[in-house]
Amino acid sequence: MTQSVLVIGGGGRIGRQVAADILTYTAAEVVITGRRAATVVAELPDDKLTNDKLADDKLADDKLADERLSRQRYQVLALEEMAAVERAIAQHDLIVHCAGPFRSRNHHVLASCIAQGKPYLDVADSPDYVNQALTYRQAAQAAGVTAVISTGIFPGISGSMVRQGIEQLDTAESVHLSYLVAGSGGAGVTVMRTTFIELQTPFMSKIQGKWRAIAPYSQREVLTFPRYGKGGVYWFNTVEALTVADTFPQLQTIVTKFGSVPDYYNRLTGLMAKMPKAILKNPTVIEKLSQISYRMTQITDPQTGVGIAMRILIEGHKGGEPARYLATFDHEDTAFCAGCGTGALAQLLLSGKLKKPGVWPVEQILPTELFEATLAQRKLTVELVQ
Repeated sequence: MTQSVLVIGGGGRIGRQVAADILTYTAAEVVITGRRAATVVAELPDDKLTNDKLADDKLADDKLADERLSRQRYQVLALEEMAAVERAIAQHDLIVHCAGPFRSRNHHVLASCIAQGKPYLDVADSPDYVNQALTYRQAAQAAGVTAVISTGIFPGISGSMVRQGIEQLDTAESVHLSYLVAGSGGAGVTVMRTTFIELQTPFMSKIQGKWRAIAPYSQREVLTFPRYGKGGVYWFNTVEALTVADTFPQLQTIVTKFGSVPDYYNRLTGLMAKMPKAILKNPTVIEKLSQISYRMTQITDPQTGVGIAMRILIEGHKGGEPARYLATFDHEDTAFCAGCGTGALAQLLLSGKLKKPGVWPVEQILPTELFEATLAQRKLTVELVQ
């Protein structure tokens, strides 16, 4: 029987990319949901034809695209209608939750999947949401349900890059994760909301063996990235600070920093972080700031692009000597990479190659061998710098 995947919140930019990846690398049918009636479908990869490509090849590409399109449909579904959500979950073989921002979401979808024995993925980027989701681990184990949280690009591919690097060393003491995103990253306004929400309060990170409170968007650091060269990054509350510390308890220091291209977006965000917290916690203010920021990126995206560059530095020891591992990842489309990260896990779950009952972050469940294989299949690469 044909497998069926439910992509909740699939009408958004990230959700559409997730659906496109699943349609491309599996034979599953995909149901994309949204709050309103729409004709939104997955954005299938655009296979650019070279001048010498034969007409027969183009015809084959067109037939393949038509076949993928025939395996998807759109369904109206509001998360507030819990009974409707539970009925929808019951009709599918895999549930992918893409309806952010996750800091304001409850865990009804995850709990319903566990209750109904359905595997689950999400693209959660809120440490608060993730911290609570992890408390469902024992319930998922008892139900035999595999649930993977915070899939995508960062978090997601970033966590697998950390695991990949740590496995190259005998011991690891510190990890520095840095991300640079151009403009909107090809994502929608939800990402803007998430950014301003995470500026509201200090967050905890492990520094020299102790958990310390960190001011968001503080301590600017200029690093060299692929694709963009030198870029400014700042402390930012990311899921990896939580999950990487849990996965690799031997780590004494975990630094997570984020920055934007062009650099003046960093300056503006820094000013927002210094606003009175009562203002930043006002939902109306958050929405206005998000909408304004998104409109600004629509103007600058044509000049800057919507790509991403990631830099993972791990320090430790190998062969009894101090050692450092530096790896990078970059791509022209951040949202596309998020779809690849989540879609790869969906592919592995549907094929039966990945099964581990419980609730897990990516780096705890995905072996490096499978990570590298699915990345190569999508023509994405991690570059080892040193």
